[in-house]
Amino acid sequence: MNSTDVIASTMHQRDALAFDFPADGARPAPQHVARADQAAVLIIDDQRANLLVLQHVLEESGYRVAAVAGLAQAAALAPQWRPDLVLLAQQLCASGGQLKALLAAPGLVGVPCIMLGPQADSEQVWLALEAGCVDTVPKPVRAREVLARVAAQLRGQREARQARQALDAFGHACLVLRAADGARIWHTPLASQLVHFHFEVPDRVTPPAVLRWLQQAISGKQTGQQADNLITARGGRRLELSLHGRTGDGDWLLMLRESSDQASIEAIAAGLGLTPREAEVMYWVIKGKINRDIAAILSLSPQTVKKHLEHVFAKLGVETRTAAAALALGRLRN
Repeated sequence: MNSTDVIASTMHQRDALAFDFPADGARPAPQHVARADQAAVLIIDDQRANLLVLQHVLEESGYRVAAVAGLAQAAALAPQWRPDLVLLAQQLCASGGQLKALLAAPGLVGVPCIMLGPQADSEQVWLALEAGCVDTVPKPVRAREVLARVAAQLRGQREARQARQALDAFGHACLVLRAADGARIWHTPLASQLVHFHFEVPDRVTPPAVLRWLQQAISGKQTGQQADNLITARGGRRLELSLHGRTGDGDWLLMLRESSDQASIEAIAAGLGLTPREAEVMYWVIKGKINRDIAAILSLSPQTVKKHLEHVFAKLGVETRTAAAALALGRLRN
């Protein structure tokens, strides 16, 4: 018995999920055009025969494949494996909440998921789509159909990635957050670098400060108020986030713009005899920011900002922030 017969025999022994190969048991021809630059596919199925067969079909078509038997294993593997697409057996998700939780896990946010099993005319189809799946494949699962649907989803992913890279090439830093929970759906490479530098969060994680600001901005929009931009600074580099609007899917599009305050901060420190941190605080005082805003921008407590200002006042021989700002501007102009 050759390997093709072994695979066909194994499938015929299983009733739960039949792979519908041609009658002669032959495997479909490898679809090398669907490789999508060695895309990574994560299969989640608790039936070993299904895992092995589907893994073999995808690997023959040039994909990198990882296969696990449960949702917990998938969530644990995803941050390291970083799949481009997920194939999930229907029987593993008893509720839409389970699927939503899985797709919100690190390494799976924004990753397309195809559910295997729901019949085309069943309630499970729209439940799967509503919970976050991008497509479904009914039983019996046809290998060629799975390959075609995987290729279609990855092609869309590739085109979206190319569009983001084009935006990045023109210096645009964009970030899209999911409307439901603020999860990061996609970003341009430049936006990813800026978020990582200024907020020190893992890739694809939305910084808590950005989530809080987004919630406030959305609330303001609902009452007709103009949303203030979020400003943060680190190491003399300033990042400003603005809420551009909603995408066609209803998610939130953010624009990021970075500028350098380092030259001005160094001039303040040198001209006034201040420490680098005192100079940073003084820079934002000159910009008209209050202590609370300066604390948020520099990731300090308002009390720490107050202490720095007390030191600045003592060094400059003034008693108020207005006098300090006027003196600083006068010396810098000279």
